[in-house]
Amino acid sequence: MVIDTHIRPALYAPICQDKEAFRKRCDEMNYHLMGPASIDLLKEQYALADIEHVFLLPEDCSAETGTASISNEDIAKLVACDPEMFWGFASVDPRNADAEEKLIQAFEEYKLLGLYVNTARLHIYPNDPRLMKLYDICARMDKPIIFQAGLCLERNALSKFCHPMEFEEIAAKYPDTNICLAHVGWPCVQETAALLIKYPNLYTNTALMNFDGPYQIYHKVFLEDMGQYWVEHNIADQVMFGSDSPRIRPVRSKRGLDSLNFSKDTMEKICWKNALRFLKREV
Repeated sequence: MVIDTHIRPALYAPICQDKEAFRKRCDEMNYHLMGPASIDLLKEQYALADIEHVFLLPEDCSAETGTASISNEDIAKLVACDPEMFWGFASVDPRNADAEEKLIQAFEEYKLLGLYVNTARLHIYPNDPRLMKLYDICARMDKPIIFQAGLCLERNALSKFCHPMEFEEIAAKYPDTNICLAHVGWPCVQETAALLIKYPNLYTNTALMNFDGPYQIYHKVFLEDMGQYWVEHNIADQVMFGSDSPRIRPVRSKRGLDSLNFSKDTMEKICWKNALRFLKREV
C-alpha cells in the first residue's frame, strides 16, 4: 500500500467545469500545457504506483486573488467522490477577517483532516500572528499542518517566506501538533534534516520535481545532500511519500523512491506507516 501525501487536485475534472476559473487557477499555480483529468483516469494512474489513499491539498490566497485557487468546498466535493481514497486538507487565507471561522467550518462541517499553508504565496512568515491563530485551532482540534517549504514554483511566490528554518519556532511552540515541511525543504535539504532530528513532531515528504527526473533528484537529495544512511538510521520515521502531482505522475515518483534501495522496513514507513502516524491513526 502507498499513501500519497502531496497531490494538488488542480486538474481534477469535477472542479474544472468553469473554464475561466480553471484558466485562472492554472495561471496562479503555474500549471500549463495540462488539461482536466477524470477521476477514473486518475485512479488508474494511482494504481500503477499501488496508491490507495491520497492527501488532496487546496490553495487559498483569496485576499490577493479574490477567490481561492482550490477551495475547501472544492476539496469536500472531491472527497465525496471517493471518501476512502481521497483525504482532504483545508486552506484558508489568514489575511481575511473570517479565516478562523472558515477553518473551523472546514474541520467541523467538511470533515477535512488538517491544514495546508503556503507562506511563499501568502508573503508572510510562518510566525505571523494571523497564522498563529490558525495553528491554535489546529492544536485545539488535534489537526496536523502541512507547510510548503523551500522553493515554491507557483506564480507570485517568494521562497524566503518558507525557508525550513523559519518553521522551527512553530515546531517548538506546538510539540503535540504533527507538522510536515513538504518537498524536503528543497534546496535547503540539510536544514530540513537537522530540524527533523531535533523535533519528533516534524515530518517531510518526497514531493520533489525540480531538476532531471525522480531517479536523479531522489538520489541527489536522499543519498548525496543527505548522508547515505541519514534516512535509514535517523529519520526513517519522519519521511512520507509524496508525488507532487500534477507536476509529475505519481508512478514516476514511486519508481524514483524504489531506486534508492531502502530496506523493506524503511520503505513501509515512507510509503504508508508514517502518513498514518502523521494523521494519528493506528498503524
